Amino acid sequence: MLIEAHSGFRYLVLLMGIVVIAYSAYGMATGREYDTRMRALSAIFTGVLDLTVLLGFANIFAGVFYPQLGGHIVMMVLAAAVAHIVHGVMKRRPEEQRSYAPHLVGTVVVLGMVVAGILAIGRPVVGG
Repeated sequence: MLIEAHSGFRYLVLLMGIVVIAYSAYGMATGREYDTRMRALSAIFTGVLDLTVLLGFANIFAGVFYPQLGGHIVMMVLAAAVAHIVHGVMKRRPEEQRSYAPHLVGTVVVLGMVVAGILAIGRPVVGG
C-alpha cells in the first residue's frame, strides 16, 4: 500500500507544480503584486513534495529497495531541498522584494528533477 501511495502522490506533485508555474507566470506576465496566494501555493507544493519523500523513505524502511533507487532518492531529496529553498527565501524577503520569478524558475527546476528521478527507476512519468 505504501508503494502505491508514494507512486500516486507524484500526480499531486506534478499537478501542484504546474499550478505554481502557471500562477507565477501569470503574475509575472500581468505585473501583479506578489500576493499571499503565491506563498500558499508554494507551501502546498512543497508540502505535497515533502509528503511524497516521506512516503518514499517509509517504503525504504519497509524493505523496498533495489539498486536503481539510488539515483531516484538523490534526485528527489535534491528536488525537495530546492523547493524548500525557494519557498523559504521568498517567505523571508521583505514584502517589496518578493517576486514571482523565483517560484517560476525554482518550480521548473524541481519538476525537472522529479521527472529525472522518476525516469531513473525506469518508470513512466505519467501512467504505468
